Amino acid sequence: MDRLACVSFPAFPLQLLLRRQPEWAAHPAAVLAEDKPQGPILWVNERARRAGVLSGLRYAAGLSLAPDLRAGVVPPVEIEREVAALTERLRGFTPAVEPSEDEPGVFWLDASGLDRLYPSLGAWARSIHADLTGAGFHATVVVGFTRFGTCAVAKALEGTVVFNDLAQERAAARGVPLDRLELDPDFRDTLAKLGVKTVGALLSLPAGGLLERFGPEAYRVHRLAAGELWAPLQPLPAEEPIRQTLALDDPEADLARLIFLTKRLLHPLLATLVVRGEALAELALRLALDETGWREEQIRPAAPTLEVVQLLDLVRLRLETVGLSAGVVGIELTARGVPASREQLRFFAEQPRRDLDAANRALARLRAEFGDEAVVRARLTDGHFPEAGFVWEPVVEIALPRPRSVPPRTLVRRILVTPIPLPARPRELRSEGWLVRGREDGLVTRLHGPYVISGGWWQREAHREYYFAETRRGDLLWIYYDRPRRKWFLHGMVE
Repeated sequence: MDRLACVSFPAFPLQLLLRRQPEWAAHPAAVLAEDKPQGPILWVNERARRAGVLSGLRYAAGLSLAPDLRAGVVPPVEIEREVAALTERLRGFTPAVEPSEDEPGVFWLDASGLDRLYPSLGAWARSIHADLTGAGFHATVVVGFTRFGTCAVAKALEGTVVFNDLAQERAAARGVPLDRLELDPDFRDTLAKLGVKTVGALLSLPAGGLLERFGPEAYRVHRLAAGELWAPLQPLPAEEPIRQTLALDDPEADLARLIFLTKRLLHPLLATLVVRGEALAELALRLALDETGWREEQIRPAAPTLEVVQLLDLVRLRLETVGLSAGVVGIELTARGVPASREQLRFFAEQPRRDLDAANRALARLRAEFGDEAVVRARLTDGHFPEAGFVWEPVVEIALPRPRSVPPRTLVRRILVTPIPLPARPRELRSEGWLVRGREDGLVTRLHGPYVISGGWWQREAHREYYFAETRRGDLLWIYYDRPRRKWFLHGMVE
């Protein structure tokens, strides 16, 4: 039978709250659903529990039982972030980790076969417990056979527990008080009034009666405790690291250009994080220095973010401080993400991808340094020849493009500035073959044309017969025969 372990963090959101407010640990403390007197209490510590404050009570009612009760709200995004971090931490002990979807702070681990890597499963459980304690958490590790049995015992005991057989686990689970389990408060309180306070007492009740009186949820709890429901371990798959790399042809030592190159990598990096519903919590920046190896820097924003400007500013500050002993020939960025809030994801989606003001400022600097003619764009004209079909005009201001809808299979014709002379065409194309651009392109297999363009007789007469030439490799070349010069030329490629 497969071995299973449950790692339970008692009142996990409360532990997160007490890490923010450590002075509250000496008082009864609770986590509220809403920060107001009528806000329901969700989790309590042992001091509050001993004072009679249980989950389900209103904050005002809890204060009447424990006047020194301390309470606060823990946002769901913070809980999700810590659950994700603990999942990664527990993967250091077993590859299969399943965090509970219903109860934050409960994890199931696959313990099968680990007694071959550790002296015993007890030693494995103690190593997990020691690691979590060192990280500042209170946790219980129970190794057993079933989800309900290990989880129930983990909520009632502390430290580590290892069951050697299923009967031993079930016997321990039957003695767990019901107020240790995450039950519906009304269901729990009603059972307490009837004198049903342990799992064993609950199992003594008829399942059909529970279904009729308390509904399907109570019936499900009874079946779980009786071992009638079973579900396989469903571990979260390990996600690949989010990484972007760039290799440079020449060593780069200019800080401004390095920042610009880093920005090119950041955009796809953050887009991948958004797809995962995460924000960047840590950025590993690795720079390959020319002939001196790698240099790695860790960038941590004050809070998880998806803002490029903030991250670039941190990268710039770090690079200005460290100084580089040689030029950079490679850049690698690796992001560690944590669950992002809805506001962060919405802001990233609504944030314009193109900053027109920044583009216009960059063009102004180019004009100032190289002259007005350095910033131009092509404008289509009605010229007769391909090279006369456009003119260059100065760019005054950048505007957002307004692309037209185009068919999905539109071809692009790339025109060479200077046509390339080609060897003469054989008389019989099929039998003799025509090798126009070397062996790598192969022979021309078919010609489409001619498409005749002539004119210019008032200056210098031109007569061109254009063809589309298919090669054996599948390329489509745009060639023409210059009849006055009696020569073939390659004028472009179609892609």
